[in-house]
Order: sequence, then C-alpha cells, then structure tokens
Amino acid sequence: MNYRVHPSAIIDEGAQIGEGSRIWHWVHICAGARIGRDCSLGQNVFVGNRVCIGDNVKIQNNVSLYDGVTLEDDVFCGPSMVFTNVYNPRSAVSRKDEYRPTLVRRGATLGANCTILCGVTLGQYAFVGAGAVITRDVAPYALMVGVPARQIGWMSAHGERLALPLSGSGEAVCPATGVSYVLRDGRLDRADGA
Repeated sequence: MNYRVHPSAIIDEGAQIGEGSRIWHWVHICAGARIGRDCSLGQNVFVGNRVCIGDNVKIQNNVSLYDGVTLEDDVFCGPSMVFTNVYNPRSAVSRKDEYRPTLVRRGATLGANCTILCGVTLGQYAFVGAGAVITRDVAPYALMVGVPARQIGWMSAHGERLALPLSGSGEAVCPATGVSYVLRDGRLDRADGA
C-alpha cells in the first residue's frame, strides 16, 4: 500500500488510490472509485463508485462525492460542501438511471458549505464562495457567490482576485505571482497561453 489510511476508514475492494494519498477518519471509498496521487480526503468523506478524482485534490471534512462526479487535478473542496447527482429527487421514485454528471475542471476551488447542483461543469480555476449555490455552468477563473450563485469577478490560478470587468475586454496581473491575464469578449485566459 503506497498511501496512508486511518484504521477507521472503509475502502471497498477494487477502489483505486494513488501513491501518496492520505485517507483520514471515517472515510468510505466505494469499489469503483478512482483517486489520483497525493490527494487528501478529510474526516467523514464518502466517495461513490462512479467517481473520478485527479491528482493533488484536497477534500475537506464532511463531503460526499456521489456517482457521476469528476474532479480534475488540483481541485479544492471546502468543508461540508455538497454535490448532488439527481436533479429532481423523490424518495418514492427511483431515478438511478437519471444521474447527471458533474465536472470540476483543474484547479477549481469550492468553498465551505457551497452546493453544486448536478449536470454542470465548473471551469478551470473557478472560485466558488462559501455557501454559494451553483445551478449552471461556471466559466474558467470566474468568482461566484450567492444563492443562486452569480459571477462577481475573476480569480487568478493562484487564487487572487483580478481587477477586471465582468465582460468586455481588459488585462490584469496576479498580485501574488505577476502572471498576466487577458479578458476578451467575456473569456479570461492567461496571456502566455499556459
């Protein structure tokens, strides 16, 4: 075993866990789950069968990743944030064949207690504020807050707010790294194309 696991964790046979990952107290990982290298799964995390987690993902306490959730590399899931996989659940109606996939692109941050409704894609390095409710796709680098969430700005890959308008065009530099970003027609990209 090339990862660390707390004795209270349950890892079903068949689960794939990458080298250097850390599995903490009372975590349950189902048989079909795939978890990358150097991940950290905090206390009381649940990972369903059809869940794929990339490398260097941090999942804080009390997060459940249900079937259909995919997290790319370097995603951060804050404490007690929520994923769903059925859009219109009813206890008396089985909808296991109606799960909607959720994709969280590389480097995105999902703040504490936020909710991500199923069937959406969150763009790379998107930043969802604590308690926000995401009901639709989120653009790369977008800063989202509120219920339902709305975009209030842009964030750098380093997690710093950029001085840019929400739409139109402009340029900004990350105050922490000096990396330049360019906004063209409401789409933000790194100036160097990386």
